[in-house]
Amino acid sequence: MLRILLGEPPRKNSGVLAEAMDNMAKIAALLRKEMSTHEDRDHEFRKLEVWTRGLISSLDELEQSWFAAAFYRKLVIAGYMDDMSTMEQGEYARYVYFYKNGFIRIFSLLDKFGTVLNSLYDLNTSKVKAHFSYFTVLRQFHSQKEHTVLADQLENIKNAYREPLENLRKRRNAEIHYMNSEMQDDLWQRHQGLHDKIHLEDLDSHLEDLRQGLEMVCKSLSVAFRYSNEQWHKNQ
Repeated sequence: MLRILLGEPPRKNSGVLAEAMDNMAKIAALLRKEMSTHEDRDHEFRKLEVWTRGLISSLDELEQSWFAAAFYRKLVIAGYMDDMSTMEQGEYARYVYFYKNGFIRIFSLLDKFGTVLNSLYDLNTSKVKAHFSYFTVLRQFHSQKEHTVLADQLENIKNAYREPLENLRKRRNAEIHYMNSEMQDDLWQRHQGLHDKIHLEDLDSHLEDLRQGLEMVCKSLSVAFRYSNEQWHKNQ
């Protein structure tokens, strides 16, 4: 959708994004088949199918946010806010909007993913923490010791992206609980020199964190839903 608005051709899924989308689509199809074969009186299959389709949509929206942020970043040339034209300030504002939209979506998607895993594998994470996150679900996976292969894979992916995730988490927390994330650096610079020009944050570094966050999400989804697909066929 955003690519069309930006005058770009539609996305063709590839790499880890395509793998994640395909593996989720396979599970959604299996759930629909199960619903048509059995009555699904407790609507458990229907619920999981809806949640899985929701994850597919959320991943699509996350990737679009990253793409749009990268698109507008290319249009920001000046290194200081004071040096920007009115038009460039608008491009910067659009970059900030989609960048923030992206990092908020990463943690939102991960928590939805955690909810699906919790239900799919009967982890009962709510007994440990009423309002749990994806990372709480990972800890619960390890404590139950039943699906250690999947738990270890997800943990390894999380650890491989620890630094960008931590950077994104700090910005997400600042954005939600404290102040606009892009203004934190402005505040620090004001402390250094009240009348100095404000240098822009490191846009490329921030975008790279977002790209890696997207990649981490894709790999986690792909691994989990591929494993679930294998388990499903194994138990038939």
